[in-house]
Amino acid sequence: MLIINSFEEYAALLGKEIGVSNWHKIDQEQINKFADATLDHQWIHVDKEKAETEGPFKATIAHGYLTLSLIPYLWKQIADVRNIKMEINYGIESFKFGQAVLVDSEIQLKAKLNSIANLRGVTKVIIEATLIIKDQPKPAYTGSVVFLYHFI
Repeated sequence: MLIINSFEEYAALLGKEIGVSNWHKIDQEQINKFADATLDHQWIHVDKEKAETEGPFKATIAHGYLTLSLIPYLWKQIADVRNIKMEINYGIESFKFGQAVLVDSEIQLKAKLNSIANLRGVTKVIIEATLIIKDQPKPAYTGSVVFLYHFI
């Protein structure tokens, strides 16, 4: 895990791959809990039998928004940003889903620092996020995540 203590340390990473998270398995229990939390019980996510017989993937798949919601969790495995008063998940930009994440797949986040700016004491970073699916040639998604940091 990378430890970042200041704007200057962050800025030194510009254009570089920051790292990758650990592998995380998305199982049916996590998919079902996400369906309950978001009220999105579409059968392709929660009905194993129907997904196996009628679905294009022959298995249930994780919600796209479930995979996006894992970014903060996976990001914390890549970088530990210290000496901050506050961190804000500010936005997501230009995300493209490339491939469905089937139940029981393992995923990991790969992160690269695309830009950094000091906005009068607030550090704005844009991280290129790629969600890798183990043993698959295409990523689940690629896009940019925007964080704001208030360094001490």
